[in-house]
Amino acid sequence: MSIAPVLESMTSPVAFDNRYARLPERFFVRMNPTPVASPRLRALNAGLCRELGIDPDALPEQEWAQALAGNTLLPGAEPIAMAYAGHQFGHFVPQLGDGRALLLGEVVDPTGARRDIQLKGSGPTPFSRMGDGRAALGPVLREYLLSEAMHAMGIPTTRALAMVTTGEAVYREEPLPGAVLTRVARSHIRVGTFQYFAARGDHAAVRSLADHVIERHYPEAQGASSPYLALLESAAERQAELVARWMLVGFIHGVMNTDNMAVSGETIDYGPCAFMDTYHPGTVFSFIDQRGRYAFANQPEIAQWNLARLAETLLPLIDDDASRAIDRATQILEAFPARISTHWLAGMRSKLGLQTEEDSDLELVRELLDVMRKQEADFTLTFRHLSDLAAGAEVHTRVRSLFNHAQPFDVWLPCWQARVAREPDGAAERGARMRRANPAYIPRNHRVEQAIVAAVTEADFGPFEHLLGLVTQPFDEHPGEEAFMLPARPEERVHQTFCGT
Repeated sequence: MSIAPVLESMTSPVAFDNRYARLPERFFVRMNPTPVASPRLRALNAGLCRELGIDPDALPEQEWAQALAGNTLLPGAEPIAMAYAGHQFGHFVPQLGDGRALLLGEVVDPTGARRDIQLKGSGPTPFSRMGDGRAALGPVLREYLLSEAMHAMGIPTTRALAMVTTGEAVYREEPLPGAVLTRVARSHIRVGTFQYFAARGDHAAVRSLADHVIERHYPEAQGASSPYLALLESAAERQAELVARWMLVGFIHGVMNTDNMAVSGETIDYGPCAFMDTYHPGTVFSFIDQRGRYAFANQPEIAQWNLARLAETLLPLIDDDASRAIDRATQILEAFPARISTHWLAGMRSKLGLQTEEDSDLELVRELLDVMRKQEADFTLTFRHLSDLAAGAEVHTRVRSLFNHAQPFDVWLPCWQARVAREPDGAAERGARMRRANPAYIPRNHRVEQAIVAAVTEADFGPFEHLLGLVTQPFDEHPGEEAFMLPARPEERVHQTFCGT
């Protein structure tokens, strides 16, 4: 295997400060990326660079391409493939790990936050399980678009720092152009990372990992009477808020395995994910989710199930008495549905322009969703048009047109209007607040696929760049771009998405 040389720049544009690589060697495998034939930088997220304290102009474009494809190493990088396990569709796999990704290292951004920088598609590792360790361009484009859109909507997520095409083909069912994604995360530690060591009975490693996570993500737990119980509770709170936010924008992760749940509370691993057009709780896009385990409405329950698997790994640390440890962890798990419901209802109030709380609000929301489901209304546009209606715009007909039969909506509408009339703010302020809670632009599946097809078949990245510009300003309407707000026409619909691994 070729060894990537260190970039021969006088100074590194990235100030690495690596801690995970200081953990015991059994946590990872040290190795270099596998160089590619002809790297070309297709996207560099200059805004994210600056957030990380990186000057995007510090290197010429071709040097960035070499470094972010893995052909050269930035000074200070210590590439490692992280070990983890995971439950995949409910079945435990004791060893997974980074099969096509390498953590280059960590940076401390100007706010003091620690962030991982990882190459995805950087070549085979000991965890590749007979895979080639590469990534096809299509899945890289999807992750770039969706992760940056999620960030723009205020949803905790990994970020896309760069995309490089490799000049090489990867072989799936057919040859496809290859690419490498540079991904940024608060960390890449997963529930499955804990499971990897717990399954081996390596309690010392579980403790070291838990201490690392507490220091990095939940320092407030250090002063708790039971730090590891506090870790579980803090992780549960972050997951409750995260999944509630998914539900509020109609996002379906598609593959909520425990190796795809980050303990930091970020959305991670954008595989067969998508946003709903027509609202239905049972919506599934993932081709591999044949039984609907990870359907839209199941996501809160699956998050709780995944947290239970995390809790199992922490039990020996929570209390020496196994029965007492189970009781204490169970209390946190049983409280999870209420946590997520609280976040979801608060978000729904914002989407409907409600600042105050009334006992009837939950029923008002449920009635709207029931009408949307039965009348096949578009999830995103329903709330966006209600925002316009709240502001006093003459769009009553536009909202009604989203429903197959408008009469049930006409019954609900006066109830909502009477409710918002009891709010203290005026129509203009209310409408503005609602527009900040209800995006106009999401990366609709058919638009993402159009961008992918153009890039993969014609090397045309214009549609990708155009869509990226819209979904990273999701709350602002852009004149002339109304078509990108609309759901797919019947002939444009994309019914399934794929992992692309």
